[in-house]
Amino acid sequence: MNPLRQLISQTAIYGLSSILGRFLNYLLVPLYTYTFSAAEYGVVSEFYAYAGFFAVLLVFGLETGYFRFRQKPEYAGTEVYSSGLSFLTLINLCFVAGVWLWQQPLADALRYPDYPEYLLWFACILALDAVTALPFARLRAENRAWRFAGIRMAEIFITIGLNLFFLLLCPKLPALWPDSVLTEIYNPNLGVGYIFLSNLIASICKLLLLLPEFRAVPLRFDFSILGPMGRYSLPMVVIGFAGMVNEMLDRAILKIMLPYDLTTNLKMLGIYGACYKLSILMSLFVQAFRYAGEPFFFSYAGRADAKRAYALVMQYFVIAGVFIFLLVMLYIDLFKYFIGAEFRAGLAVVPILLLANLCLGVYVNLSVWYKLGDRTGLGAWVSLAGAALTIALNILWIPRWGYVGSAWATLACYFFMVCLSWLLGRRYYPVAYPLGKIGSYLALGLALYFANNYLLLYLRWNVWLSGTLGLMIYAGIVGIFDVRPLLKRR
Repeated sequence: MNPLRQLISQTAIYGLSSILGRFLNYLLVPLYTYTFSAAEYGVVSEFYAYAGFFAVLLVFGLETGYFRFRQKPEYAGTEVYSSGLSFLTLINLCFVAGVWLWQQPLADALRYPDYPEYLLWFACILALDAVTALPFARLRAENRAWRFAGIRMAEIFITIGLNLFFLLLCPKLPALWPDSVLTEIYNPNLGVGYIFLSNLIASICKLLLLLPEFRAVPLRFDFSILGPMGRYSLPMVVIGFAGMVNEMLDRAILKIMLPYDLTTNLKMLGIYGACYKLSILMSLFVQAFRYAGEPFFFSYAGRADAKRAYALVMQYFVIAGVFIFLLVMLYIDLFKYFIGAEFRAGLAVVPILLLANLCLGVYVNLSVWYKLGDRTGLGAWVSLAGAALTIALNILWIPRWGYVGSAWATLACYFFMVCLSWLLGRRYYPVAYPLGKIGSYLALGLALYFANNYLLLYLRWNVWLSGTLGLMIYAGIVGIFDVRPLLKRR
């Protein structure tokens, strides 16, 4: 199969589990924002922000390390997998044990003294996700995308089903079936805790579905493999942690940095977290591309036309990303109903966050220079520079502009990382990216967005007419200048 076509097909399959599947999960946002207040939803946003940091730390960068070392002739792929999986299992068992012993002091420190079980549940969720990361990486490396997608989809459907059960059905059980045993189990005071509990049960089911991948090889520690793989992978932890700073720090510190009382700060955090969900289509597209792109970059690296293929991938990635930006923003009057009315005060951050996630996807494309050149340490410095900028801008802008300052800080950080990574890539792994065409499509997307705003605000056009016209113009230009020539070459 043509390599580019294979990458597109793999991205589509992974998209089935990440974009389509998580879009179904995304449909839970109306349930949350119509069920809970902004302050209650702020608790959810805060916990998942913390979870992002630990998710990076507990995997130790071994996903990328596995992709790299299974390709080396001096190592057997099964031995690399076995050693990495054994290490992750041991470390995460220790992590859960530590949280279990210290859950009450940790809950007191986070100002949730009445809900220490939240921390234990989250520790178990994080550990299960970390331990299953390597089996999922193995499925990706072996091009078993359908099994990967099936397990991911099962996890998502279980999560959705349990949320609907706990948040919609259980509150009605006392009136419908007063003698049911479920009425004794359900505790209405647990509130948003049922969101976490649903996630935990789904993670356990995911582990059970992946058991064949655990039984495929014996678990053992081979330090001749773990040593060099750890040296390669640990900078990826720095890169990933810095990436979490860029992605999650705003939601982790808004409760502390906003200049209001605790309840108001949680309300602002809830509004920002809900509006962040409206940029989820872009972030899910980037995630699906990353799932398919990382093994593609490594497997294609030795070919003569590799750099040409990477440039072409970048071009079509930006084309698709700009389309997603326009799809959301030209129909924002539809998308806004996915969140409750109380949360729509933060809609101004949505275009900023969409562009920020598009920049993140461009950075993922550019990252081939340090991954293929074994310069992960230098890549870590790029991420650390971005994280430092994120921290500084959030400290500077949150007290002044609130969560809007956080959104601008995210965009500024990712744009800075794109520029820095491109400059370093020119030196260490030069790829002739079509910068003119990429810039033209970005400019076209922004022009159509501002033109749509002008038509709506000043000429009073119909929302559907204006949005559809903008998308048709964009699709027509892409078809003429990129799709049509590609079909002719075929």
